[in-house]
Amino acid sequence: MYPLEHHFIKTNGLTLHTVMAGPADGPVVILLHGFPEFWYGWRSQFPALAAAGYRVWLPDQRGYNLSDKPRGAAAYTLDKLAADVIGLIDATGQERVYLAGHDWGAMVAWAVALLAPERLRHLAILNVPHPVVSRRHLMSDPRQMARSLYAFYFQLPWLPEMGLRAFNWRLLARTLRATSLPGTFTDEALAHYRRAWSQPGAMTAMLNWYRAVPRAAAQDWPPPQVHVPTTIIWGRQDFALRSVMAEESAALCAQGELIWLPDNTHWVQHEAADRVNAILLERFAAPA
Repeated sequence: MYPLEHHFIKTNGLTLHTVMAGPADGPVVILLHGFPEFWYGWRSQFPALAAAGYRVWLPDQRGYNLSDKPRGAAAYTLDKLAADVIGLIDATGQERVYLAGHDWGAMVAWAVALLAPERLRHLAILNVPHPVVSRRHLMSDPRQMARSLYAFYFQLPWLPEMGLRAFNWRLLARTLRATSLPGTFTDEALAHYRRAWSQPGAMTAMLNWYRAVPRAAAQDWPPPQVHVPTTIIWGRQDFALRSVMAEESAALCAQGELIWLPDNTHWVQHEAADRVNAILLERFAAPA
């Protein structure tokens, strides 16, 4: 019903490639992708949201695909990533928006809710814990530390880029398929991902999100309580993140709801698209 529109939006000193769909005067929904995806990671959500009357914004976050890629890990700390999104909200011309994020996009969405709660109508989080919960488990939970070994590997210079790029991104493509339900990532979808990964400087910029994590410990953050109405959608079969972190994250939300998808993995918006869409449409329609 609504064609995809490609825009380049100025925000926080850089330019983000942002795909839009839906009626121009509809309430805005911003969907934030994670690693190693790009705007295309929400391909199963934006048609339903646009058809329901929402104006959907799908940014390539900084470092990804066609968006700007500042150099150095210091450019990818969580406060800067959140400021990008707050700038996008300003660019919508609306005082408040609906915000959803998956994986790293969900971590950014948490940060926006902490730093600028007055700009959000509703927060939807897919399979990523609250930053405080994540930090606690990464520092003190041996089982979570074991699951996050890949993130420690990503701290190394140049070697992760070489390993991921080898043989036409074979390791990265295989990892997506190995950690998801069969059929989730088709050959056609992976062809789109490979083009995004192959953008000049993209893979180093994408990995710099992980390399910036040690710098976050020194940042001054507001109290961890989230006051925006929040829906957490969590696939229990997540390969990288323990489900106990979902429960602890919900406890930090003054108006929080945790919805389990027991048979799904980390990639819930792909595997259970209809269910995720129904949840988003129902929660976004509720009075904010």
